[in-house]
Amino acid sequence: MTFGFVTLKLLRGILTLFLAVTFVFLILRFAGDPMRLMLPDDTPPDVLEHYRHVYGLDLPPPVQYLRYLQGLTQGEFGYSFRDQQPALDTVMSRVPATLLLGLVSFALSTIFGMVAGVIAALKRGSTVDHAVISFSIFGHSMPSFFLGILMILLFAMTWRILPSAGMGTPAHLVMPALTLAVGGAGAIARFTRSSMLEVLSQPYIRTARAKGVPVRTRVLRDAVPNAAIPVITVLGLRMGGLISGTVVVETVFAWPGIGQLLVTAVGQRDLAVVQTIVILIAFTMVTANYLVDLAYRWLDPRIATAGKDAG
Repeated sequence: MTFGFVTLKLLRGILTLFLAVTFVFLILRFAGDPMRLMLPDDTPPDVLEHYRHVYGLDLPPPVQYLRYLQGLTQGEFGYSFRDQQPALDTVMSRVPATLLLGLVSFALSTIFGMVAGVIAALKRGSTVDHAVISFSIFGHSMPSFFLGILMILLFAMTWRILPSAGMGTPAHLVMPALTLAVGGAGAIARFTRSSMLEVLSQPYIRTARAKGVPVRTRVLRDAVPNAAIPVITVLGLRMGGLISGTVVVETVFAWPGIGQLLVTAVGQRDLAVVQTIVILIAFTMVTANYLVDLAYRWLDPRIATAGKDAG
């Protein structure tokens, strides 16, 4: 059953990647001629045809698609129209900046969200609980671009204590990371609180309390591991969105990562770069979902037992 589970997840992941590649290929090819966007309006027709031939855009779309798939199997993602460099190299050069921003914001949102959710559940109905709920609603409903602009107005323009854009010092990371972390922390806190409340009402928790088991032991040993199972889904989605979730924030703060590159490449119809970024995002999401399934089985072995019974 374990081998079948791994094989099924692998096939689903491959199918997801294939559909993502196909979708973005079709959308970009039928959105217009990228050569007309790159070259001046008065470019002679023969020059346009020359560049279309150089990049293979004069071929029928099915032929372009098959050539692109063949290149992917050989590790070739095409060349950027703008800098004439391999698209994969262009994208990978931006990965460290995006990972730095994404991982810092993920760590902040996870730590704060889970701690706040646990405390809110333990103090249900108190002022702390209402504060956590209010923060969750605020973080979930506040658009990241609007929150980022507010932070720039407050910390960069009014108080002048943080830089408003770019990357270079730890201070440049503060506002983008906090902007991304607020929304994630709100969602994680809400799910953690709901899951903790459900676990705390279980009979084995009441039995442990009746036996005089200390609160810290009941919470850390019995409640938190069981409450973490539903939260793993949210964390997996957050982890999978480390790249795609930074697009807006990177644009607001001029952070030189993949998100900003994606916005620029879409505007310029740099086909190879856009396709490479979409493949990277899809691969990240598929990998995160697979890790979530593994975490489910590790946290609750009954899931694996149920799968065997069903098989």
